[in-house]
Amino acid sequence: MTKQRTSHQGPAQAGRASGGLLDGTRERAVAEHTLDPLPVGAGPQTDRLRYLDVATRRIAGGMDLDETLRELRRAAVPAFADVILIHLHDPLPVGDEKMPAPGVLKLHSIDRTPDPPATDRSAPALPTELPRRADLTERVHLTVSGRLARLLLSGRPAFGDAPGIAPAVTELLGPVAGAPEALPPGRRLIIAPLHGRHHIMGSVVLLRRTDRPAFTGDDQLVASQLATHTALGVQKAVMYGHEASVADTLQHTMLPPSLPEPTGVRLASRYLPASKTAQVGGDWYDAIPLPGNRIALVVGDVMGHSMTSAAIMGQLRTIVQTLAGLDLPPDEVLHHLDEQAQRLGSDHIATCLYVIYDPISQRMLMANAGHPPALLLQPDGRVEVLKVPPGAPLGVGGVVFESVELPAPKGATLLQYTDGLVESREQDVGSGVEALRAHLQAPPRARGQGIAVPSLETLCDQVLGTLGPRTRDDDIALLATRFDGFPEDSVRYWFLEPHPRTAKQARRLTHRTLRRWGLESLLESTELLVSEVVTNAVRCASRPISLRLLRTDVLRCEVTDDSPQAPRMRCAEVDDEGGRGLFLVNQIARHWGSTRLSAGKVVWFELPIPDT
Repeated sequence: MTKQRTSHQGPAQAGRASGGLLDGTRERAVAEHTLDPLPVGAGPQTDRLRYLDVATRRIAGGMDLDETLRELRRAAVPAFADVILIHLHDPLPVGDEKMPAPGVLKLHSIDRTPDPPATDRSAPALPTELPRRADLTERVHLTVSGRLARLLLSGRPAFGDAPGIAPAVTELLGPVAGAPEALPPGRRLIIAPLHGRHHIMGSVVLLRRTDRPAFTGDDQLVASQLATHTALGVQKAVMYGHEASVADTLQHTMLPPSLPEPTGVRLASRYLPASKTAQVGGDWYDAIPLPGNRIALVVGDVMGHSMTSAAIMGQLRTIVQTLAGLDLPPDEVLHHLDEQAQRLGSDHIATCLYVIYDPISQRMLMANAGHPPALLLQPDGRVEVLKVPPGAPLGVGGVVFESVELPAPKGATLLQYTDGLVESREQDVGSGVEALRAHLQAPPRARGQGIAVPSLETLCDQVLGTLGPRTRDDDIALLATRFDGFPEDSVRYWFLEPHPRTAKQARRLTHRTLRRWGLESLLESTELLVSEVVTNAVRCASRPISLRLLRTDVLRCEVTDDSPQAPRMRCAEVDDEGGRGLFLVNQIARHWGSTRLSAGKVVWFELPIPDT
């Protein structure tokens, strides 16, 4: 904080005016601790009020536990005391949780003024035993009936020479308190409880050397104010840290633990929290396999930084996964997601970029809800900012989203990210996107000359390397996708007219394809299942159906028709002539299912390819 530049009293005058709060022998140390002596003419009460104003504002400004206690030590030593010892309850209570009884205090930190030079005989040093941490009790086990426990429960500070207080001092400081001349005589010790709103947070011990005036009744009030503000600051820091920890855990738990490895695409991701632990937000990414070896690539961002933002992110991510399972186009996914975001409340605004990549057609379908644009890194080194209508953020309502189909050439890399990567206090999103594009783009002279394409992991590191040493105000989610395409010799595709002989035609095409692929061992089972699925499609279809065979780590068959009616497996009676087709599919196939499309459905099944 900025110092107040004022005229200063002389050393002796300052000591008399402040009643021991500040004295000339400590003026230099005070300046080092950024508490200036008070203006000429200020009375003792004014001195204390101004001191408390500065000290309590600094203590209250601490954002975490260490910073709060550091500000207390800076305020107390040497301006108010020569030594401060801080004990905290172990563990510190969170919220309204019940405290264990009896409790335990743990020595947190010690601070003291430097010993005067050995040649300065006018300022006797405090006994050397006290500042040594090894000589103090690290853990104080409170007893319900003990004097220290009663003092802490009272919430009021006490002088070290108060009647009956000696046992409390001994409990808190340990054996050193009973050593001869270990503690300064008179009212030069104050024990101030750190009493929060509901719990005891700890205690503060303040000591003065014998060359300094003893504590007064007014000083006891000052100690009480310092302790009260510190206790509230500690409680705030504990709650803040607890919420940050819960939000951080929630955030990481809801992000995908691993990315899928479908044929035709490679994936890499990064999640980088904000510079401050408590700044956990609602950024997320996801990669969701779809029928036909397609994949949905999602990056989103819930505005705000709190546990609520992380929880809303988890809900939206779950909704996206559900909508993706329906195999809807990106604009419809965002439309339904927008409706759900509105139900969560108008305070929860989010952005999302939803992409569907088809490795067989080498095309991608993309829709945007107020999210930063994706970058496409071409194989020749060029980097393109993909121009997709940005739309409005999710939760606004009444917005029409638009899907745009774009080429996804083999070897290209799609880069999706949240605004924390490109936006800061120094630059807006547009400037940040352009800077990122320029950083990743190869020089003109190197394009088309067989440039070395970095791995996805290396690329992610390069992207995050553009952040530099600046403090991040927002978390970052990054998803990098490299398009490998689908091998042409591993896919076969046919359109078939729906008539009674279509099933036989489908079996013949399947037989020919499996022999070409060297999968003779799957001929019988595959032909049987293809026949059953095609027969069901012919019964429902009014337009040509499609049959597609895909060879990856499994053999996958897909039959598409224009009927939205999903097939249902049923148990056929003994004398029934039909109703056993899907039962056979369920028994023989490793996996099977049905997915609704915008104009019909696709029924698929998978068979394991035997090891050769």
